[in-house]
Amino acid sequence: MDNFDDFELLSKAELIELLAERTDPGVNITFPGKAITRQLARKVRPRVQRTIAKYSAGTPAEQAQNLVLEGDNLHGLATLYRERGHVDLILTDPPYNTGNDFRYNDKWDVDPNDDGLGTLVGGDDKAKHTKWMKFMYPRLQMMHAMLSQTGVLAICIDFRELFHLGQMLDEIFVDKNRLGIINWQRTYSKQNDSGQLATVTEYVLVYAKDAKLAKTALLYKDRDQDPANNPDSDPEPWTDSPATASNAKAHKSMVYAIQNPFTGELLYPPRGSAWRNEQAWIIQQLAGWDVDFELRDIQDATKRAQLIGVDESKVPDVKAIVVSGPLEEAAVKATAVRDSGVWPEFYFLRQGLGKPRIKKHIKRMKKGEVSSTFWSTESLLWETDTSWPHQVSGHSEQGVKELTAVVGEGHEFKTVKPLRLFEKIIKLWCPIDGTVLDPFAGSGTAGHAVLNLNDSTGSDRRFILMEQGRQDKDDSYARTLTAERIRRVVTGDWASGPKPPISGGFAFRQLTKQVDAKALLQMEREEMVDTVVASYFDSSRRRGASLVRINDPAYEYLVARNSDGEGFFLVWKGPGENTDLTEEVYEACVEEGLKAGLRPKYHVYGRFNLFSTEGVHFYQIPDRILADFGLDVRTESYEDATT
Repeated sequence: MDNFDDFELLSKAELIELLAERTDPGVNITFPGKAITRQLARKVRPRVQRTIAKYSAGTPAEQAQNLVLEGDNLHGLATLYRERGHVDLILTDPPYNTGNDFRYNDKWDVDPNDDGLGTLVGGDDKAKHTKWMKFMYPRLQMMHAMLSQTGVLAICIDFRELFHLGQMLDEIFVDKNRLGIINWQRTYSKQNDSGQLATVTEYVLVYAKDAKLAKTALLYKDRDQDPANNPDSDPEPWTDSPATASNAKAHKSMVYAIQNPFTGELLYPPRGSAWRNEQAWIIQQLAGWDVDFELRDIQDATKRAQLIGVDESKVPDVKAIVVSGPLEEAAVKATAVRDSGVWPEFYFLRQGLGKPRIKKHIKRMKKGEVSSTFWSTESLLWETDTSWPHQVSGHSEQGVKELTAVVGEGHEFKTVKPLRLFEKIIKLWCPIDGTVLDPFAGSGTAGHAVLNLNDSTGSDRRFILMEQGRQDKDDSYARTLTAERIRRVVTGDWASGPKPPISGGFAFRQLTKQVDAKALLQMEREEMVDTVVASYFDSSRRRGASLVRINDPAYEYLVARNSDGEGFFLVWKGPGENTDLTEEVYEACVEEGLKAGLRPKYHVYGRFNLFSTEGVHFYQIPDRILADFGLDVRTESYEDATT
């Protein structure tokens, strides 16, 4: 603690947590202002987003897949509240604190919502390490919250803040979830700036949300696999491969639409590609979804000509593979196979909602079929090293050249992460239909890498990029560089010369200064429910009992149930609304309990109990917790709503 006055800002639970930290035999990082910094993440308010079509790219469906968000990443992480717990990989490259590469506003120590940019932190600033940690700590907290239970954080850093970053991550993620530290060769030329050791490497710190659940794809070693890892009930171990191949011009008759039985969407190979297998084989495999398909002329010659890259007159007559019956029935049948059966060899990613892939049973694969440079799903057994030479990871100079080839000269970036480094990390820790988040997007290498992998391997990953740019120079390069790079990659309009377009797109959104009240209320309610569930204890049971959350927006008050089938209700719609148990609230709780098939009694959390009746167990939410969520308990007097 910086001074004793700070203790007044902490709740009882926070004080206990602080004491436990100070008396814990383990190692904890300490820096001035840490106690306040730890509370900043929950004070950040989500902002209203504004879509700017001018900087977006792709069809509406492709724009819905990916996102480039312009604005401060702390506000962005709060704004993308619905993504919390669903991100598979956070791959990011924050400022390294080399001097004048990040800004710090002292007002953020109290109010992270202050819009001031702050001043550049120079290399000679005596508090530069403290300011960097105060800048990073709440962002790392929110990154942890964004990850799914199987998610992984891979964060780049150099020697300057390596140890401070590692200590913060050990504390936030817990050191047992540290998967490793990758040492990669950023340059192959030895520049001895210090007069001591030539620095030619940088690092990637890799942490899992839960190391027991996280999976790492490794370099191919052998073909043994546990059938239990199969996503379906196939007793034979299998991996997967792309359903498409390149050179559509040489295989024009293999470019046509296939209707997804789950969604009804007509799927085509990516531009310049063709289906890998013959049409008769695909129809045979699709029948395994318990759905009838047929060949039908859907008058799509123009579409196929564009995908192949030839004149429409040169496109052969080829029919699409479509569902022959009602789509609703097809979806029900396909879902039943997906949930309980052995999937056909032609299957669809994202639980049926994504692109098609091909199952390959391991025992039928010939030796040497998969080369040592081939990267596939986590189902293969691989081997990796923690030191990556530039031949494996690429180097910074190569990254700059890759960026220049896409957007041209004048971008002013001296160091850029190479695509090969990011692609390897993505293949290691993001499922082929997973989500990659980069809160420090910079030039957009992470998004470029995702698009490359989707195009080359048939994967269906999505990306979320956040970038603010140099606001002090009125240069929001989220538009002029980040989004522009991704747009050029999609369209093939490279500065170095035309390239084949690839499938993909993104929506460009800007964070405004306006607080998103609806999202804020939802965040507060979710956090309040977390508090209710975490604090519940049944003294009548020897080992206590836990609650099962009920996440259904149809319920206004019902949030959980216990093992006896009794409902738990929360009276909270925001600090400006009723927080008390009234007769009206009680009747609504009873109605919701009956609808959910729950039995009395009714467990209700609120500020005051203004309605007494049998069958209700009331839990008073402490004023300190209510104050944390914006209720001014000092000025809002107790008033009986019934008088």
